[in-house]
Amino acid sequence: MTEISNLEPKGLWQNFDMFCANPRPSKHEEKIRAAIVEFAKQHNIDCKTDEIGNVILSKPATKGMENRKGIILQAHIDMVPQKNNDVKHDFINDPIQPWIDGQWVRAKGTTLGADNGIGASAALAVLADDTIEHGPIEALLTIDEETGMTGAFNLKPNVLKGDILLNLDSETEGELYVGCAGGVDATSTLTYSTEAIPTDWSCCKLEVKGLKGGHSGMDIILQRGNANKVLFRIIKNLEEFGVRLCSVEGGNMRNAIPREAHAILACSKANADKAVAKVNEMASVIKKELAAVEEEISVTVTPCDATDTMMKECCSKRIVNCVYGLPNAIYRMSDSMKGLVETSSNLAIVKSDGKEVTICCLIRSSVDTQKQDFAMMMQSVVELAEGKIEFTGAYSGWAPNMSSPILKEMKEQYKEMFGNEAKVMAIHAGLECGILGGIYPNLDMISFGPTIEHPHSPDERVNIASVEKFWKFLLATLKNVPAK
Repeated sequence: MTEISNLEPKGLWQNFDMFCANPRPSKHEEKIRAAIVEFAKQHNIDCKTDEIGNVILSKPATKGMENRKGIILQAHIDMVPQKNNDVKHDFINDPIQPWIDGQWVRAKGTTLGADNGIGASAALAVLADDTIEHGPIEALLTIDEETGMTGAFNLKPNVLKGDILLNLDSETEGELYVGCAGGVDATSTLTYSTEAIPTDWSCCKLEVKGLKGGHSGMDIILQRGNANKVLFRIIKNLEEFGVRLCSVEGGNMRNAIPREAHAILACSKANADKAVAKVNEMASVIKKELAAVEEEISVTVTPCDATDTMMKECCSKRIVNCVYGLPNAIYRMSDSMKGLVETSSNLAIVKSDGKEVTICCLIRSSVDTQKQDFAMMMQSVVELAEGKIEFTGAYSGWAPNMSSPILKEMKEQYKEMFGNEAKVMAIHAGLECGILGGIYPNLDMISFGPTIEHPHSPDERVNIASVEKFWKFLLATLKNVPAK
């Protein structure tokens, strides 16, 4: 155990320590799932794993609470694996190293996994504590939320018995979420041909790093830089010098704003100095533009050993124009809810493999027709560049139900406990509620959680005081669930 296991509430933090100790990047949840099954066995909690790998736990009502509506505590067990460039960490095998930084818990150079390890830890803490009052209770702990919501998509009907679903995956204490954006993954491929690099040419590495990144739904409104877009903006400005792409790699998670990107470029030795001067000029322009939000941005160009081949001129231009032209960031703000992003896209990954370039984007919108419009816009750009685009993993948003009985109860409970009103919100992120509501259409759903800042980046941190407040509010909610 680490120092966080001594924080209050102890049961929750000790469980989160267990989550940190068991590697769990998306699609590699085997170790944490085994730990959860063992935890359930030690505490005599009914536990089963479904065909896709979700863990479903349940516990009868405490005495006198048998007539209450059934509650489902829902969270996901995977995490986004992101680290600083100078940190050596194997997310499949190495534990996360949490530490207390004043009023916050964060990790040493990596994502912390408070998203959504804190929510899952709270669910397990409730089930393990026989002193907590609650009606019939279940916990649904899903897999692979961060890279495709695979667990939620593959949940079978008639598995869950509850009436109310409490999603524990929101990231601002004091806010109750009643709606979320839908999304769709857009994967584009552009093939290219190569040719030998002439002897009077040289190669260099153009690198963009030091950006903050972050959650492509929650943090898109902060207008942070996108490393892929910055990289290709610079490359586009090098066309006059005949610069060619040799290879490119930027970003690694579809739902994380890319923090780093680099390309190997080829250029005639006669134009090399002019190209470097243009890079430095563009770096100065971009740093000035992003100065308010990206204090640590770094753009470097350094000579490197020449590769054998570079993209043919027509292919290099097609790919540069496509990536540079693809829409990214906020497209439209909501008219019905002030300050809410309605539609956006994250140009998350660009990677070449010697034969084709793959471009991965995540489109989000709380309006399905806007999502479709954005997808067609993206398709138009890719097809003009003679590429192919595929849309997968589409899911609808979660429409708010302002007459929800559990919303009414939780609003009243929050004001009674803390003396101020909880904010009722929608979120520009893909909570699993939208998918689960499609499988279980009669569920009454609310999402809430502690304050987590900068998820999906190595700056991720969770506020300690907000965790205790979230925990107390969760227990009060369970105690005051309406009767059937």
